[in-house]
Amino acid sequence: MIFESGVKNGDDLLTAGGMASSLQPVPITSQKHDPAWKHVQMFKDGEKVQLKCIYCGKLFKGGGIHRIKEHLAGQKGNASTCLRTPADVRMLMQKSLDGAVVKKRRKLKNGEEVTTVMNPLSGGIQTPYSDQDGLSTGVQLIANPVVVEPCSTLIVDHDRGDSFIRNVERKKRGRPSKGSLALAKPTAGLVPASNGFDSVVQKTSNIHVAIAQFIYDAGVPLDAVNSIYFRSMLNAIASQGITGFTPPLYHDLRGCLLKILLEGVRAQADHYERTWARTGCSVLVEEWSTDKGKVLVNFLASCPEGAMFLKSVDITTMIHSPEAIFELLKEVVGEVGVTNVLQVITANEDRYTIAGRKLCEVYPTMYWAPCAASSIHLMLQDFGEIEWIKAALDQSKAITRFVYNHSAVLNMVRRYTYGMDLVVPCATRSATNFSSLKRMVELRHNLLALISSQEWVDSLYSKMEGGLVMLDYISNDSFWSSCSMIVRLMDPLLRILRLVSTEKQRAMGYLYAGIYRAKETVKKELGKRESYLDYWNIIDHRWEENRHVPLLAAGFHLNPKFFYVIEGDLPGDIGSGMFDCIERLVPDTKVQDKISKELNSYKNAVGDFGRNMAIRARDALLPAEWWSTYGGGCPNLSRLAIHILSQRCSLMHCKRDLIPFEQLHDSKNSLEHQRLKDLVFTQYNLRLRQLSQRSEEPDNVDPISFDVSESVEEWIMSSDFGSSDWMAIDPPSSDAMLLKPSGDDIEDLGDGRFDDYEFFGVAKDEENI
Repeated sequence: MIFESGVKNGDDLLTAGGMASSLQPVPITSQKHDPAWKHVQMFKDGEKVQLKCIYCGKLFKGGGIHRIKEHLAGQKGNASTCLRTPADVRMLMQKSLDGAVVKKRRKLKNGEEVTTVMNPLSGGIQTPYSDQDGLSTGVQLIANPVVVEPCSTLIVDHDRGDSFIRNVERKKRGRPSKGSLALAKPTAGLVPASNGFDSVVQKTSNIHVAIAQFIYDAGVPLDAVNSIYFRSMLNAIASQGITGFTPPLYHDLRGCLLKILLEGVRAQADHYERTWARTGCSVLVEEWSTDKGKVLVNFLASCPEGAMFLKSVDITTMIHSPEAIFELLKEVVGEVGVTNVLQVITANEDRYTIAGRKLCEVYPTMYWAPCAASSIHLMLQDFGEIEWIKAALDQSKAITRFVYNHSAVLNMVRRYTYGMDLVVPCATRSATNFSSLKRMVELRHNLLALISSQEWVDSLYSKMEGGLVMLDYISNDSFWSSCSMIVRLMDPLLRILRLVSTEKQRAMGYLYAGIYRAKETVKKELGKRESYLDYWNIIDHRWEENRHVPLLAAGFHLNPKFFYVIEGDLPGDIGSGMFDCIERLVPDTKVQDKISKELNSYKNAVGDFGRNMAIRARDALLPAEWWSTYGGGCPNLSRLAIHILSQRCSLMHCKRDLIPFEQLHDSKNSLEHQRLKDLVFTQYNLRLRQLSQRSEEPDNVDPISFDVSESVEEWIMSSDFGSSDWMAIDPPSSDAMLLKPSGDDIEDLGDGRFDDYEFFGVAKDEENI
């Protein structure tokens, strides 16, 4: 967990700081030319000299500057690896070590050179003395251009005609065997070290510069390099060899290449459509405004296999007409197929509410539902306006605004937090507020270690007004007590938000339980009814429309993880929602009666439902998978359960930038209009496919990047510009493990029972309880 890691690391820093404070500092003279001297502090303990790493605080009582250099470079051997060394410093130290090895070897009589390279099989770095399975690795190969890291590394395998990108990872190696100093022949097919270290570095650097030139000139967003298609493109180019490659022409991109990709996207769309008969689908209605003021609606169809963009419609002239919106929704549902659609999800606005309810009257076999993620965002927004919560958020923002407007302070914070940022960009400001506050609480001990360090005390920034405010808040127990309480209150809502936003699993079977846990946490933390009732009213107010969607209640009922822990009768809303879904989604009354009987088998865990395997799988499998596996004895109920549990609860958050929506709707030429229509269809569906394929790890986005400035504005923007040397800023951590949410969101929802019926009602006053 992040919190546990933060506590431990923070304590380590304090210990190191305490050790250093008992020593006498010694100035480092200008005669010390080794580059590693810039990254250490020197102390005297009597007659003994000790060196301290400025990044992790580790003290070295011997070994000299060479040992420190190995520590900074992450080279195993005589020193442990510093996990907090900035990437550019690590590269510089490794280059210095490599140069020293080459220089030393050139002095040997035979003139043989030995340099370190990446092992192409393990992905690790080997020293000249590395030994695996008792065999010498021989002449080693240069892989990583130390002057351009942390960019990717290009290694060319001439035998395969393939290039591939690897990140350098240093792995532990065994001690050298006696025969491991003997040189073997170079590995076939790869560029040997004797071809020249600098030439490999220069070649790769030139490739990176060329890519950067194109990105900057074309105005491509920098986060395009996070795309899975970016690396696929580079690998495809490299597979043809560096020489002789001909780039595509302008008309190729407008014509034959677009046609090829369009055919691929259509084939995938056909695959999705073929699964709708088994799982059903949800129609998503996404309204947004362009820079020129047009109001557009994107229509998508979502199923467990993935989401498919259908079309975009300009509704600028009908935006205030629920009747016109209804006709548009009716048209799209007809195109998808009424029998395939279980629900239509729209924004939580009155015109869509009116249109959606009318749609359900015309099509009695489907539902309209407001976006659950929007409802939760509004809850977080309302909670952020409560006076004491707002005060804690404002104090936290004062800290981050100072940090993110002074490069030296930002570097210090990132060193003490292992490269983790205090600000967590999210889709909305309200989510950013509470996610960032949670991150700060998790890194509390790291921040305390920072302001207790000699580095901070000696810094000019600690005497500035912003630095004094930062010191005052971080050292204030009352501030942290308030922040911790807020995090405990809001964390269940953030957990639900992650669940409804993910593409890896459907939240239909979990949302009802998530709201229950959110209200349960508020009651537990605040205790007295008069205290927690105001917070409950915020949740109930924003949840009102969703609470009346039977699909959510049925999803809870059909999730075995929750259903079998309820003792006694189900709350009224849950049972009624289940029966409503049976009557609406299954028109055949004979099948309805069969489902009613099969519900008793499910309730009493009869047949396969009662098997030990099925009982264990209640927690291990996703609900739809559980029904698919163990529901064979109740085929009608199982079919309905899979349909319901396979649906989304929210609209999707997919980037629309640089997709020519406006050009499509402004085009007056029929040929160009159709080409743009196909281009938009292809581009949007490629982005949707990436959402379903990529991992749940967040993109490497810097909070101060203009790309995310709207949601983080209050946390990083200041009218008082500090030190503006952006080139001196250390990059954030790229270790995704540090950025994952602590704990398992689904597991947390299953902790405890659902036996307090007060949670299932709307607690407005005493009469409602």
